[in-house]
Amino acid sequence: MPQDFVVAIDQGTTSTRAVVFNHNGRIVASGQTEHRQFFPQAGWVEHDPIEIWDNTRQVIGMALAAANITRHDVAAIGITNQRETTVVWDRRTGQPVYNAIVWQDVRSQPICDQLAADGGVERFRDTVGLPLNPYFAGTKLVWILDNVPGARQRGERGDLLFGTTDSWVLWNLTGGPRGGVHATDVTNASRTLFMDLRTLQWDQAILDAFGVPRAMLPKITSSSEVVALAASDSLLRHTPVAGVLGDQQAATFGQTAFERGQAKNTYGTGCFLIFNTGTDLVLSNNGLLTTVAYRLGQDQPVYALEGSIAVAGSLIQWLRDNLKLIDSAAQAEPLASSVADNGGAYVVPAFSGLFAPYWRTDARGAIVGLTRYVNRGHLVRAALEATAYQTCDVLRAVNADSGVPLSELRVDGGMVTNELLMQFQADLLGVPVVRPVVAETTALGAAYAAGLATGFWDSLADLRANWAEDRRWEPTMEPAQRERLSAQWAKAVTKTYGWTENADPAPGI
Repeated sequence: MPQDFVVAIDQGTTSTRAVVFNHNGRIVASGQTEHRQFFPQAGWVEHDPIEIWDNTRQVIGMALAAANITRHDVAAIGITNQRETTVVWDRRTGQPVYNAIVWQDVRSQPICDQLAADGGVERFRDTVGLPLNPYFAGTKLVWILDNVPGARQRGERGDLLFGTTDSWVLWNLTGGPRGGVHATDVTNASRTLFMDLRTLQWDQAILDAFGVPRAMLPKITSSSEVVALAASDSLLRHTPVAGVLGDQQAATFGQTAFERGQAKNTYGTGCFLIFNTGTDLVLSNNGLLTTVAYRLGQDQPVYALEGSIAVAGSLIQWLRDNLKLIDSAAQAEPLASSVADNGGAYVVPAFSGLFAPYWRTDARGAIVGLTRYVNRGHLVRAALEATAYQTCDVLRAVNADSGVPLSELRVDGGMVTNELLMQFQADLLGVPVVRPVVAETTALGAAYAAGLATGFWDSLADLRANWAEDRRWEPTMEPAQRERLSAQWAKAVTKTYGWTENADPAPGI
């Protein structure tokens, strides 16, 4: 029987999806289910890992049913995931010892401060490419070991496993307590603070500094290789799991940004720009992260610079759920378009501090420039524009580090359907913004990695041939206007600094 499809599991921050792709890289069918968000305290964000796994099984069934196919039609499975979100579970029972601590969570800042007391926030940067920041998985794991009763002792005995959500899904999909494979790929491992970017192995000296038992950590694989087969009780039983990438690296792969100097920006819950630096490991001087973009089999790893923005689409959720300014995300664009500009108002969504290129853990969100003239249309427009401004901040840092000005920006993610935002992004950048036909590039990238490993696709050239442009936005704004707006935004950002009393400003990388 011909195997005409690849299934990608996309375990994201707000939902889990399964997407069926054909050989042309087009979506055949999908299933999607949201999971709950828990906010136990200010700055804390959690998910229920059991709910995530239950949803994963559900959406696989939804996608297969919608496509009218079975496992016999599927050549491979790819997994992509919200990075840094940390799960710790019992290897014998499969029960998590605590909720998943989400990448946005900042509770581990005191752990970062303690580690930074000897060497500063850049203490491990030459090895791992990252600053000490609660964004990354390593300090979240330490918080669980230190705060969940008995967790450290169980971890040291080898009873507990740690992973980001790719590892959690993979372990359950391949059998769970009955022989599940405990692994992660190089892209997710590079977001823990534990992996040496050059050797692609866990660094024992760093694990010792963090006090993390090595036995808890997953095996590190490449992004594209057969890792295991789905368990016999899965709807996809015996299908090879052959691709694993963190969501932003998967989106880069799905955009076929395989060459040095190519870049993409994903507009999702957060906003993430990745700039391919090829096989060269480039350490940033301008507040960016150094990360692994992907590794195919036993090939040399491909590296990237990344600018991570904590809040993008989740700001629109906040307008809907907390402020009740809109009833649905779809209302944001028409309401923002009802006004000519932001009315002088700026929204800086530093809900959990500011990520790249500022790295200010002491910052908190602010709305500035308010007058009686400002209405809800202006506020919604300012919220949309905040994503474009933050992207410009990151791209300036990319240009400074790479020395190669960007000629165009490939975009993807849920917010790219917002044409007002895309035009404003092109105007601020002064370069074209390009949306592909398949905007769901995160799932597509995981599918591509899995399909390459199993021969479903023969080469990167096959994948490039699938990419097609859907829409292009050319800049229309005058340079003087661009500079004036950018200066006002920069002023607004400074108003968010110093709002927390127990966190010192964290310098840039």
